[in-house]
Amino acid sequence: MIVNFSIQNFGSIKDKQTLSFEADASEHLEDTYVVHTAGKRLLKLALIYGANASGKTTVLKALDFLRDLVVNPKEKKTDILNFSPYLFDTKTPQQPTELSIEFIHEEVCYQYEVAFTGQAVISEALYIDTFERVLVFSRTTDIEGQLTKISFGDKITLEKSALQVLELNTLWNNTVLGGFLKTNINLEEFRRVADWFNNYLKPLIAPQTQLDSYVTSKIDEKEIVKEEVLEILKKADFNISDIIIERRKDPRKGIDRINLFSEHMVNDISYKLPMEQESEGTKRFYGFAGLLALLIKTPTIFPIDELESSLHPDLYIHFLLSFLQNAQHSQLIATTHNRELLGDTDIFRNDVIWFTDKGEDFATQLYSLADFDTSTIKNILNAYKIGKFSAIPRLSDTFIDVTQ
Repeated sequence: MIVNFSIQNFGSIKDKQTLSFEADASEHLEDTYVVHTAGKRLLKLALIYGANASGKTTVLKALDFLRDLVVNPKEKKTDILNFSPYLFDTKTPQQPTELSIEFIHEEVCYQYEVAFTGQAVISEALYIDTFERVLVFSRTTDIEGQLTKISFGDKITLEKSALQVLELNTLWNNTVLGGFLKTNINLEEFRRVADWFNNYLKPLIAPQTQLDSYVTSKIDEKEIVKEEVLEILKKADFNISDIIIERRKDPRKGIDRINLFSEHMVNDISYKLPMEQESEGTKRFYGFAGLLALLIKTPTIFPIDELESSLHPDLYIHFLLSFLQNAQHSQLIATTHNRELLGDTDIFRNDVIWFTDKGEDFATQLYSLADFDTSTIKNILNAYKIGKFSAIPRLSDTFIDVTQ
């Protein structure tokens, strides 16, 4: 599970901003929202609100970029790291971008930090935090020589020949963890951390992501149980009695094609409908039903952009509550414009609500509802609507002069 994630000089984010999953002192909805692990109280959910172009998605993209930097190392030194630093400043385009994450995996707390430009990883370090912060490795890069220097903490021993192999595979535009994945070196702490990035932290889900195809492939591969997806769909008022997956050989490409159908019972008669003919909301929630089945059975972290996309507000809240009440060690990080949740303090905690807003320099500021004293506010939704927490569009009048 993620403890904290910090971003500096990435996209619309200039100065260091931190998204935290550490629960505050409140015990409100403790059993629903809070997980006790490795001596910490961690939240299952973070919802990010804000105006369009305020930087909500940038937070998720930064997390997704960090994952990609670890699990998909570049093959050539000339490959560019595809991101933009903060551009509304004369200095930041020439300065490194910095990302750091603290997370718990198998009851061990890790801290990983990396600094990079478009051409190279400048520095990198991994720590284990038990009773004290212990260095696993640190890395620096000789920019002129395009060479990597790796140093290990006292608890890591590695033969000189293995270190040379690791350094040779860690190109100047690769992370050490990415270089490690190219080798067969046996380093248990490296393996654990790479495993967390690869298998527990999932890629970013955008509104255009073909979730139905992803979930269908996982059902076909037996990673998701179809009956569990059907149960979730039925609880969400979808008249789908079965999901039918058919394999057909494509004679031109010589490979199997997977065709997906939903079965509907109408007046005791079964009808089979191609999934592409279902509504966008149905296809979206079919995908979410598969994600929910994964989140409940396996510790998983999904970043989702525009969580409410194509979903009725009641269905959106139904999905969130189903996740919170059934998943044990999974997390969701989502951007949203759906404000209805804020109108019911019986179903949310202040520390899971985050806002993005832009300052005078148009840089993103990330802050939590828990930063505000809401003890005298009767209705959080109304307070948000009138700008009590900022993070809303600053709109002008609606008159448009087209006479010129």
